[in-house]
Amino acid sequence: MKISNHLDLQHAIDQNEKLLELDNSISVPNSIKLHKGQKLFSNKENIFLSFIGGDGVALTGDNEISGISIQTSPANRAIYIDSPEVDLGTIRLEHLTVTGVVQLLTRAPNKVLSLDLSDIDIVSADARHYPERPMKYGVNVYQGALTIYNFNPEAESRITLHAEHIGVGREKAPVIGSGIFISGFNDTAGPVIVDKLTTTGVYSNGMIPTGQPNLITGGIFIVYGVEANEIVSLNEVKTYGTNDMVLDVWGKVKSWVVKENVTSYGASGIGFVNFGDVDYFKSEKTIQTYGLGARGFNQYDGTIKDAYFEQITTVGNGSIGMQFSKPVGNITIGSGIKTLGAKGQTLVKGEIVELNADAISVLHGGLIETLTIDGDVVTSGDHVVSYHVNGGVVQALKLGGKLVASGNGAKPAVIEQDGSSDTTGIEGYLS
Repeated sequence: MKISNHLDLQHAIDQNEKLLELDNSISVPNSIKLHKGQKLFSNKENIFLSFIGGDGVALTGDNEISGISIQTSPANRAIYIDSPEVDLGTIRLEHLTVTGVVQLLTRAPNKVLSLDLSDIDIVSADARHYPERPMKYGVNVYQGALTIYNFNPEAESRITLHAEHIGVGREKAPVIGSGIFISGFNDTAGPVIVDKLTTTGVYSNGMIPTGQPNLITGGIFIVYGVEANEIVSLNEVKTYGTNDMVLDVWGKVKSWVVKENVTSYGASGIGFVNFGDVDYFKSEKTIQTYGLGARGFNQYDGTIKDAYFEQITTVGNGSIGMQFSKPVGNITIGSGIKTLGAKGQTLVKGEIVELNADAISVLHGGLIETLTIDGDVVTSGDHVVSYHVNGGVVQALKLGGKLVASGNGAKPAVIEQDGSSDTTGIEGYLS
């Protein structure tokens, strides 16, 4: 059925017409709710569905939206789930340009949902005020412009996801809150199974006050309860605010390949932070952070079996290049690591602490099976260390470049008495 105005649209929904084809752009005074199995689409270009008041399109199961632009106020939900169904079937969203939050959140009695998403561009959104927030490691996490969230802890509840070419925000005009947020109910209940996720440009700003210790966001945040088979970040991922993690994992990821730069501009931001279990990670370009205590990579919990980082650069006091406090497998750095900072404050597990901007730091509990560094490891701050094993263990070290520490009182390499490291290639740097 072809639809030309909002009265026809509401009538077609009420009559349970299965195919709702928009023939004109339409302004709607309030939210609409599709019946199970209804499809909302257009075969024309530049068809706009605007919601003047409140949220946008509510889904109930086996719905499809394609080929249109949807606009609400950025803080409202442009697309969301509102259904009593246990089995939500398959929801497909494709070829959409969106202003507002896309929140695909399930809760009891919802148990089963399959999501198929492709070519979605969320131009603007503000996800800060939604109350369902994961909490662990002393912090809460804001939802995202795109939120996939299994909020049902019951046995056999599950979301499965296939998503390709998903982008949020714009350069210098990021979405507010997290960018792409995927979460299960917790570590053991209410999982989300991700077959594949590919992203285009992702730009976000949590708008968190400086000094706030217990609130974070992520550009792409794989939260607990998520098992992701493959993630490919095709374009850059960039965050702008305090406590914004650019890439963050609390769940499980088999493979994540990042093809463009990863950038953080906020204090206590981290390019890539891992609390989960990652089999393979590859950053093909540069991870770069700018700001007080903004680190390049942190391994705080879980593990990574095999990781490649082309280059890491941090600019700011307290901004460590790489830090390890859990066992990992093989870590390779291609072009090198550079830090431009000294001692400064940063957020660690919900607490503000002081850290030196060491390039590589291996703490108590940290163990690296093989560390391969093909480029130079460079620090420029005072009293920092380029290669610092402080209580941890590096079993095998392959250094192809140089260790450079140019600041006053800085040292190229230090192995503390309670730590141990293979010293191949660094004997002359030790002090």
